Amino acid sequence: MLDLQLFKDILGFDSTSGSERLLSEHLLRTLKAEKVQSWELEDGTQNLLFSWGTPRVVFCSHMDTVPPYIAPRIEGDRIWGRGSCDAKGQILALYTACKQLESEGCSDFGLLLVSGEETGSWGAKAFAKTDFRAPFLIIGEPTENRMVSASKGTKSFKLFFSGEPFHSGYPQFGHSAIDYFGDFLNAMRGLRFPEDPLLGDTTWNIGRLISDNPQNILSPGLFCRLYFRTTFASDEAVAALLPDWADSGTEPWQKALSVQAVGGDSPARYLTLEGFPSGPAAFGSDAPHLTNFENRIICGPGSIRFAHRDDEHVDIPDLETAVRQYVSFYKALI
Repeated sequence: MLDLQLFKDILGFDSTSGSERLLSEHLLRTLKAEKVQSWELEDGTQNLLFSWGTPRVVFCSHMDTVPPYIAPRIEGDRIWGRGSCDAKGQILALYTACKQLESEGCSDFGLLLVSGEETGSWGAKAFAKTDFRAPFLIIGEPTENRMVSASKGTKSFKLFFSGEPFHSGYPQFGHSAIDYFGDFLNAMRGLRFPEDPLLGDTTWNIGRLISDNPQNILSPGLFCRLYFRTTFASDEAVAALLPDWADSGTEPWQKALSVQAVGGDSPARYLTLEGFPSGPAAFGSDAPHLTNFENRIICGPGSIRFAHRDDEHVDIPDLETAVRQYVSFYKALI
């Protein structure tokens, strides 16, 4: 049975990325298992592992959320608040499944809770460097309780456009970095990547856009981050595109462009089990980085359509379905 008070307590912590420590300490005190381990991370956060026996199946999710923090509330069968589906609802469903397996006398499973998923999967990358190994990983993410058959990859770049500042009344004597950025956007909108038969279109988004020039001076520089969601058909081309533009491009905006690749991962296929709904997903997760597991499953309650939004929520019946499925996954694998 779901412990809704535990869920409200978890949702009551503001654990936006980098601030997970208070939540992880609360979980260390509150969640019960045969064995409990924690690992300190460089940014002051923690990874946690709760074990029953020697884990062969490990359930997993992340403790951090995106900003801003939103306090929880319950209305009927719906629970609102930051992290309700991404991913504190996953933590509740996974832990409830573990306690049910324990009550049935099952063993050799664990619950791994990591930090930093929303800002580069730092916790997952750190855990992959430990000596821990297991055959099966089940990651809770908001997939509407559908197993993820494959997911898109990611590629992230830092971009800087160099301008030549001048009085805005005489723009002919300078060059605005904002104009170069506009030309770059037009080139991006004209790109056509091959459509992937499984994962569909390649998409991209721009964030952290900064050009802090006064309104009467042409912009001397513009910084932004460019983030791709890649497919099996486009991943290699995307990785090479921006460096090629900056290194060998002939357009003025290309000559003004500097590029730094800052990581990502490649599209991947994941384990699905017969008898359960499945389909592809366009979002990323810790799964590509947890390389100390031979087989990885992604599945969980809630919808990605509400994750990261002000109206983030999860429904209690969906959490209950997830618990039943997680127990069934364990039994099918073991």
